[in-house]
Amino acid sequence: MAAAEIIGAAVGVMLLVIVAYVVVGSTLYAAETVANTQKDLTIQQETRMRTAFAISDQQNQSTQIIANITNTGTEIISDFNHMDVIVYDKDDNEYAICNYTSDSVMAGRWGITSYYDDFIHPLELDPGEKYQIWIQPPESITNPKWFQIITANGVSASAFI
Repeated sequence: MAAAEIIGAAVGVMLLVIVAYVVVGSTLYAAETVANTQKDLTIQQETRMRTAFAISDQQNQSTQIIANITNTGTEIISDFNHMDVIVYDKDDNEYAICNYTSDSVMAGRWGITSYYDDFIHPLELDPGEKYQIWIQPPESITNPKWFQIITANGVSASAFI
């Protein structure tokens, strides 16, 4: 009988050690995940704060909008596939979203027509550089009056035409 009590106590102690190991391990894993998430959000916010751009020389050429964008921040702007352009139609009081394309002009798309003197990082809008863009709103937008460009990290600039 005494041996059974000793074996039972040993099994109980082993179970306590296993439970403590699982609880401490999962607590450490959760703390590491929270710390990494906070670090990633801080880096993302710092990048957003260093991103800025300005729109200039905007003009409406029949149904197409031509404008220059200049990187006025200190962060490189390069993720054009995840940038959107919102166009407002004055007559219909309607908005349309145009996505980026590197191909030819298509309705509901926008692209880059001139990279000017882009030689440091080709196809990336470095601080101080300027690109000329075209915006081809969808056919539902007949009289574009305003547009807004939004970068992949959420920074935006807008201009009236």
